[in-house]
Amino acid sequence: MHDVTHAAPWTISQRAADKPALYRDLAEELDALLQGESDPTANAANAAAAIYHSLPDLNWAGFYFLRDDLLVLGPFQGRPACVRIPIGRGVCGTAAATGRSILVPDVDAFPGHIACDSASRSELVIPLLAGGRLLGVLDLDSPVLARFDAADQTGCEALAAIVVRHIG
Repeated sequence: MHDVTHAAPWTISQRAADKPALYRDLAEELDALLQGESDPTANAANAAAAIYHSLPDLNWAGFYFLRDDLLVLGPFQGRPACVRIPIGRGVCGTAAATGRSILVPDVDAFPGHIACDSASRSELVIPLLAGGRLLGVLDLDSPVLARFDAADQTGCEALAAIVVRHIG
């Protein structure tokens, strides 16, 4: 069993300066945590927990996996969530359809947003791609408006790539 160090809550002045270091450290910890385990569900569960407890101001972190033509809820941390999301619908379905990350500063301004948790105000969704094939998405929600920025997107894309290596 690996020990994952949890980041302390950030002050506003620390956030921008510390994000690259936080994501670099989290990526190393996540890779070590998932190393040697071959079960994709176990790895996704540990990844969701590590991300949720390491990044500040999240109210949901988890995975949706492609099953036929739907995204189906996978391991997560947070309140109960929507179980099935059609490709092309909401932030997760749009990220899956386009194969591109989507950063939403205000979910109320995103056409067709699916509100699984009314407390969520901003969202970041990263597609999980293995050799161009969509496996699913990593979904992060926050109760804070504009919680996510380009540094979060870059950092979470690196985390998603690690997860794909261990579940793909």
